[in-house]
Parts: sequence; C-alpha cells; structure tokens
Amino acid sequence: MADNGLFIGAGDHPALLLPAFSNRHGLITGATGTGKTITLQVIAEAFSLIGTPVFAADVKGDLAGLARAGEPKPFLDRRLDTLGLPKDDYRDFPVVFWDLFGTQGHPVRVAASEIGPLMFARLLDLNETQTGVLNIAYHVADEEGLLLLDLKDLRSMLVYLADERKRISAEYGHISTASIGAIQRRLLVLAEEGADRFLGEPAIELHDLMRTAPDGRGMINILAADELMRRPRLYATFLVWLLSELFETLPEIGDPDQPRLVLFFDEAHLLFDDAPPALVEKIEQVVRLIRSKGVGVFFVTQNPLDLPDTVLGQLGNRVQHALRAFTRRDQRAVRAAAETFRPNPAFDTAEVITQLGVGEALVSFLDPDGAPSVVERALIRPPRSRMGPLTDDERRRLLAQSPLAGRYDDTRDRESAYEMLKEQAERKVPQTAEPPKRRRGKGFVERIYDTALREASRQIGRRIVRGILGSILR
Repeated sequence: MADNGLFIGAGDHPALLLPAFSNRHGLITGATGTGKTITLQVIAEAFSLIGTPVFAADVKGDLAGLARAGEPKPFLDRRLDTLGLPKDDYRDFPVVFWDLFGTQGHPVRVAASEIGPLMFARLLDLNETQTGVLNIAYHVADEEGLLLLDLKDLRSMLVYLADERKRISAEYGHISTASIGAIQRRLLVLAEEGADRFLGEPAIELHDLMRTAPDGRGMINILAADELMRRPRLYATFLVWLLSELFETLPEIGDPDQPRLVLFFDEAHLLFDDAPPALVEKIEQVVRLIRSKGVGVFFVTQNPLDLPDTVLGQLGNRVQHALRAFTRRDQRAVRAAAETFRPNPAFDTAEVITQLGVGEALVSFLDPDGAPSVVERALIRPPRSRMGPLTDDERRRLLAQSPLAGRYDDTRDRESAYEMLKEQAERKVPQTAEPPKRRRGKGFVERIYDTALREASRQIGRRIVRGILGSILR
C-alpha cells in the first residue's frame, strides 16, 4: 500500500490502484509476451496482502508460481532499484488450485440445472430450434420435480421428452425427434471430451472461493486452464456461470472500502466469441451490476477491441502493454486502444503503445474522485512470488496441504432425474409370468439400460486400450 493505493508500478508518478474503486472493474491488454501475466500476478498479490480473495484463470501455468517465493535476479534487482523498492521482499502466497478436469487441482463441478439452457445451448452450439427443445426439457424437469445434476440426467430427460412428446408438445409447442437426436449427439461428444466431469456433485460452493488465510491474507484461487483452452466453449461457459452465480447469490453491499472478491478472466474474448446476443446482453448486465455486490472483474486479453463496447465502457482501471503495428489492421487496433485512455499532453498515446518494452505499460486507474486518471507510462513492479510454473511435485504437495483437501475429490451421485425416470418407467412395465411379446423399437427403460451399457463398455474399452498402450510404451 502507498497513499491508500496498491502500488502496481511507477513512471513520472506512482501507479496506484485504489481498493475502494477496484469493484469498478479493470482491463489488462497487450500483445503476447509483453507482460500481461506478470501484471496480473502483481495485482493479485496486492489484493491478497490487503485480505481480498482472488480468482484467476491460469492459461499458461505461470500463475501457479504465486504459491512459491520469488528469487533475486539481476534484472529484477535493477527494476526494484529503479522503483525504489526493497530487494528482500520475496514471499509466497496462500493458493488453492482448481481444475475442471480434476487433475491439477480440486475438481470443479456444477449441477446441470445451474448451467441453464441458454449457456448449455452455447456450449453445445445448438441452433434456435434445438435451443427451444432444450428450454422445454429444463422447464418440464422443473415442473415435474426432476433434478438435473449430471450429464446422464440430462440425457434421460431428453429420452423422456421424446417418449412423451405428444403430451408435452400440446402444452409447450412442437418437439421434433430430430432436434432431440441432435442434442443427444452433442452431449455424447461433450462426454467424450471429458466435460461430463464438470457436471455433477459435490458442486463448488462460492464461499470456498472467498476465503482468507489464517494470517488474514486473501486466498488466491487458481483455475488450471491450459488444458481447458482446448475447449474454449467450456471455459467460457464456466466463467459466465461463475459471474452469474456470484451476482445472484451475494447480497448488496454498495461500494466497500475494498472488494470482497476480485476475478481475473484471461483470454476474455472467449466469453464473447460466437456468443448469442442474449448471452452477451446477460454478461453486460451482470458486469454492470455486480460491483454493488463488492466484486471486481478484470478482463485480460490482447486488445481492447476483443470486448464489446457495452462491457469495455464499464472498465475503469486499465493497463495497456505494448501492441504491434506491422499491418494497417494492427495500426487501426493501436489507434482504437489509444482512444480508450484519457490523453496525456506529454506524449502521443498511440505512438507510445508501440514503443513499450516488456514490463512497461500505459496505466490509467480511477482517482479518488472516481474519474479515470490521465494515462501514464509506467514500469510495472516485479512480483514478490515466483515468475514461472510449479513442478509437478510442488503442486502435489500443495494440493495435499490444501484447506479444501478431500472436500471435492469424490463424486456424489444422489437420486436425480435419471434414477427417478428409470423407477417411474419400471413401474409402468406389467409384471407377468410370461415373457412379453417382442415389440418394434425400444421403450424408455431399454434405452436407459442400453445407454448405461454402452457407456460402461466404452469406459472398459478405454482402460484396456490405456493398459495396452502403457505396456507398449514401457
């Protein structure tokens, strides 16, 4: 802290991020390799030190270094000397690791009902007709008290919709078997990609993202996103769900002296790429209103133009690292980025953006009156923690020592739509001494059993193949 602000760097003047205005959100932009991740790391450290929990997506694995103290290096010592900072202030930070696939952190699970049909439709890339059918499935499940917790619940619900489509269509509109089949195929692909591990219980509890360490520092929650980046729709779906869930769950607290939670969304353009207008509108609305819940959101991306204007206009704190201007398109992007800052008469903002070195940035934070400050050219301070990833052994040890160890590790499968519909269908099957006559086609129960059998066969098949490949590779 310096003058009631978080010291992020300095040029002609200190670059101070005021905690009281951090819930007015922020933006960190710049070309690859210009220092965005280090800036994110520095700001996350600063919030942790004042007791504010942080959630950040770790796209490259470098943010995991927050869990270990940094080490002196000549280039870091020179930067610290320039900024007038002590050279012996390296330290580790309290970190909790998360992973949607459960390999590099605590598993992250969300009930299918909490995702909602709109976000699910985007995840599955459904057209308007298919989205309508999915909406009906969710509505009927809600009306009939059928819990949608995991992927098999949703698939069972679609089978039920197909079997009862005449009755349900009369009330909710036409339901085509072609649309149901298309959704089922997309769900199968989703399961094959491993995303079915994301849906289920125990679901992540928001208060576990808002913890403080025993010494009062805010916990830094790091979502392993290197593997997740290969499934950008899943990544975007989770981030939008998290933002919406915080907005709907947390009470109003107005403008606190410091935020109760700060989120960093790396590769933020993925939230908006190919998103339907209704979803973009929802994100814009949540970003606008969530500040009164005491939550700050920092978007991290290469260029401000990656974000819609309606979102960009709400980001009061900005850090712009270097952009390249080799083509006319690049030059237009640089000019557009320069126009998002309050001009400084001492230099041409658009020109300086292309001249910034690694670890330099143009900075404009909100001043004590809540207005954007004049843009300044600044050196970003070095982080106190490690600049770089953890080893596998270090991560395993930290996971074993985590305050949440064991809470989310084992899947829970309680009675939900799959079990309830299966039991309901079994009660309708007549119990006779004679075997029933062979029917054309398969009923609901048979399809459920067939689906379960196929899934079990695939699992066994994968294990056999992995065993064979393992023996070959050895």
